[in-house]
Amino acid sequence: MDIYLMLKAIIMGLVEGATEFIPVSSTGHLIIAGEWLNFLDKDKRDVFEIMIQLGAVLAVCVEFRQRLLHTVQRIQTDPNAQHLVRNLFIAFLPAAILGLAFHHEIKEYLFSSFTVGIALIVGGILILLIEKFVPAGKVQDIDHISAKQALQIGFAQSLALIPGVSRSGATILGGMCFGLGRQTATEFSFFLALPIMFAATGYDLLKARDLLSLDDAFIFLIGFVTAFLSALVVIRALIKFVGQHSFAVFAWYRIVFGILILLFFAR
Repeated sequence: MDIYLMLKAIIMGLVEGATEFIPVSSTGHLIIAGEWLNFLDKDKRDVFEIMIQLGAVLAVCVEFRQRLLHTVQRIQTDPNAQHLVRNLFIAFLPAAILGLAFHHEIKEYLFSSFTVGIALIVGGILILLIEKFVPAGKVQDIDHISAKQALQIGFAQSLALIPGVSRSGATILGGMCFGLGRQTATEFSFFLALPIMFAATGYDLLKARDLLSLDDAFIFLIGFVTAFLSALVVIRALIKFVGQHSFAVFAWYRIVFGILILLFFAR
């Protein structure tokens, strides 16, 4: 086994786990990291990224296992469980429909370093504006999110189809714009990651099934486990962070990183 290939797989897994649930765009970082590391050929790298995204979303299942288990067990009798599932379905629909409709065009025309750099900068500026001008949301519990707010968050999530926007950033900041408290928006973003990421990775795996090979299984496993463990750490840290801080630090990171990307790849 090539030790350098293993190290690259670990780095890619760390990048995915570290960035999937904070508003800096995991897809954008994976595009940059993959190009910088020259990791696998493009087709296999795409499949690898699908697998490590599954590792990251599994971390959400583990961290919120009690709430998820409670929801599944009591879906037929508990109004709060029914309310959550309904809202997740509503919020899931816009990105799912648009993603299916424009999947090929997005992959073909938007997956580039230039797109990522621009999206990072624009997203960072929007975060600063939202933090400064949007009043604190009144909804402090995900059980109190309305169907209208869920749909609005779903359309906000659709912006993350553009590489560099950040799914978590779009849903969290979108939630804050539509009346959710910071903590509530963050928690709902975690839950919303489950249907959209399982659906997206399942669809991509189905399309790329001919590229799956036992020869790559060990490298894929390394990335999967690394992404799972690092995502679990980040989820727990982010839950604590949002209770005491704004997202301004992520905004400035996005702006600086976006500028560096444009300068580097413009050479």
